[in-house]
Amino acid sequence: MKSAGFTLVELLVALFIFGLLAAGGTALLASGIEASNSARDGMERTGALARSRSLLMADLGQAADRPWRDSDGTRQPAFQISADRLVLVRRGWRNEAGSSRASLQRVEWRISDGRLERRAAPMLDGAAWGPPAVALAGVRGGQFAALGPEGAEMPAAVALTLDLPGGPVRQLFRVGLVGGVPS
Repeated sequence: MKSAGFTLVELLVALFIFGLLAAGGTALLASGIEASNSARDGMERTGALARSRSLLMADLGQAADRPWRDSDGTRQPAFQISADRLVLVRRGWRNEAGSSRASLQRVEWRISDGRLERRAAPMLDGAAWGPPAVALAGVRGGQFAALGPEGAEMPAAVALTLDLPGGPVRQLFRVGLVGGVPS
């Protein structure tokens, strides 16, 4: 009498083939998830760089040649730049609350502790800097540079070179464009 069913060897072979297919499927799924995470991280870095570029472009595009005074009353130039720091006075500070303050704002950009930071003073003259806002994280190094005629009060442009995990990025910004016309 013949009995219907599978032998133990046939079952083991079937389980072995199923195990191979499951391992291949798991590896393929893990690879897909890793690629998706990598693409998401790259898009987040690109977005953060674009946002910081837009903020800096807005500040430099609204740069005003208006000196300011520090907390001691010492007159400071409207535009100051060093390798890791940029200070400027900008126009166009919105005053939606109707506070009694100027439409000019003193802004500082700096490269500090692996970040590109922006901070502003609550008043143009005499006020201490407010807390910094992180414009871009993951900065391994960087440098601001003024471009234009030597000895000018304000440069024609500013170059910002950042050393980022994906490689160095150099950006150029025109200074003082108000409505498309140099100020």
